[in-house]
Amino acid sequence: MGEPETNEAIVESYAVACGMNDIPALTRLRHPDWSVVWPQSGERVVSHESWVAIAEQYPGGRPTVELSRLVGSEDRWVVTPGNTVLKVAGSGDFWWGEWMMTYPDGQTYHVVDLIELRDGMIHRETVYWAPPFEAPDWRRQYVERASDR
Repeated sequence: MGEPETNEAIVESYAVACGMNDIPALTRLRHPDWSVVWPQSGERVVSHESWVAIAEQYPGGRPTVELSRLVGSEDRWVVTPGNTVLKVAGSGDFWWGEWMMTYPDGQTYHVVDLIELRDGMIHRETVYWAPPFEAPDWRRQYVERASDR
């Protein structure tokens, strides 16, 4: 019998599955009591099956997801299947991921996903979306342009 997967490996696999819309992998990685809260719309999806139905019925098709980074407790660098270098971190039960999500209508949002593990599986998520916007000119003298936007 092999060694149990680390939480880091579980979250990394989850991020890849999310980015690829890999429903079978998400099914394996999510805890039977998995749920996700979307605070901005005031909704809670209480089962993986309900989430799959939402994804399959999304008007215009599923949004695409591009992972920017995952953060936990122990940092390291990995290469995704798409040959993108990203920072993956941590071995604890609490993680967060930063994503870019593009919807079928072309709108792109920055996404923060707070991830909790239980029993070696993704147990609970809380997800926030924010549309990008142009910074106001008055702040230009106090800031520098972030290169990852």
